[in-house]
Amino acid sequence: MDIVVLVKQVPDSGLERNLNADKRVDRDGSNNVMGELDEYAVEAALQLKEKHDGSVTVLTIGPDQATETIRKVLAMGVDKAVHVSDEAIAGSDALGTSSILAAALKRQDWDLVIAGAESTDSGMGVMPHMLSAHTGAAALTGARSLEVDGQTVTVEHQRANGYSKLEAQLPAIVSVWDTINTPRYPSLKGIMAAKRKPIESLSLEDLGVEAGTVGEAGATNEVLSVEARPERSAGTIVTDEGEGGRALAEFLVNEKFI
Repeated sequence: MDIVVLVKQVPDSGLERNLNADKRVDRDGSNNVMGELDEYAVEAALQLKEKHDGSVTVLTIGPDQATETIRKVLAMGVDKAVHVSDEAIAGSDALGTSSILAAALKRQDWDLVIAGAESTDSGMGVMPHMLSAHTGAAALTGARSLEVDGQTVTVEHQRANGYSKLEAQLPAIVSVWDTINTPRYPSLKGIMAAKRKPIESLSLEDLGVEAGTVGEAGATNEVLSVEARPERSAGTIVTDEGEGGRALAEFLVNEKFI
């Protein structure tokens, strides 16, 4: 089974993140890491390869510095990488990004695409659905478990109040939550082996994607203004003078928590 994993290099969510002058996420700092949920997607792909054989390819879009994330993924055990990099990609919205990824997928042999359930920079989780529209493959999203039996893929779709069982035929596109597994750490052997693994670098021209259809020029939405998040207030203190329970309940009702 051939698997493609989508990963994205993003600013570390544990540190302060900023927007640049173009109102985009500032990615020029030194605190860039692999998207947190992408690590679970990589682990899911590696576990399926260990069970069913085949190959795992990592596919990412980003500037030259994204190779840092690619090397980490290769060190975890992924076989090879495809890196799409082109100055005209900057400013792409989800539609533009999906058309680039779909063009890159057309160059690959794949049975299954696995991604994180959402990106940790914008919080968007629409890419599996958009790639499904581009490729015709089924999208099974928000998985907390993932199994493949022959040509059938089955996931438990995680919900707030339980889960739903989803099933489809390969090829398929699956996104996963952090409840699905525990990502492995790259070993020293894996780190050394990663230096010899192939990384294919592609431009928009290589993919046959017109520069004017992606990037800022092709974006269908635009951030017009931004505001700083307001300072956290001191909150409401409920003093218990015999009626504390009632006052607390009234507060929760007013805030629509109950």
